[in-house]
Amino acid sequence: MKRYLFLSIFLFFYSYIYSQVTNDTIGTQVQDTSVVFKTQMEEMFIGKDKAYMEEMERIKKIQRRVFKVYPYAKLAAENLKILNANMAKLKTEREKKKYFKIVENYLENEFEDRLKKFSRKEGQVLVKLIHRQTGETTFKLVKDLKSGWKAFWSNNTARLFDINLKEEYDPMNELDDFYIEGMLIKAFKEGKLQRQDPAKPIDLAELSATWKERLNKSRKAREEKAAKEKALEEEK
Repeated sequence: MKRYLFLSIFLFFYSYIYSQVTNDTIGTQVQDTSVVFKTQMEEMFIGKDKAYMEEMERIKKIQRRVFKVYPYAKLAAENLKILNANMAKLKTEREKKKYFKIVENYLENEFEDRLKKFSRKEGQVLVKLIHRQTGETTFKLVKDLKSGWKAFWSNNTARLFDINLKEEYDPMNELDDFYIEGMLIKAFKEGKLQRQDPAKPIDLAELSATWKERLNKSRKAREEKAAKEKALEEEK
């Protein structure tokens, strides 16, 4: 049963993203296959496979973190755009420093207390989503003092997280990030989160195809290994 754990969970997210790709690129109405597959999975696995249930619970926790921190990542992108536009209009360094200080103070007063309440794992998801929305790591935003995000990561805030500010959002290579992208697409469609496109476009068709191919290779390797083990066992 465990050999099908990753396959089942992957297909749940793959089917949803694939249905979105079909809708967006072709413009036709297709059935949301994730709903059908979710029902099938529940009938087949719930109560029968502990590993599957544990992984699904982990995914639910990731989704709760995404819903909690996404608005702040979205705000990062908005502030970066506004700050850069306004800074371009200012002529002197004195004017720029004064304006930047106003932005920084606003963000610190408005949001720092909320960020202190985030858990370490929530903070790490926020770092990933900030990279998705701005195209830059939180580390670079803080280093360059862009969009007032130094206030978001003051000493009092950052020390609570103990997280990697250089971490990037990489759904093409990281399974959890692939899950997150699927969660965002679903939330945008259902109106649960306000849509904001990533700073660097994500090709959903390529993303889905990549993970499907990766899964097929992994499954084939497992099957070949099982066949060899069976053959050796029969020779004894």
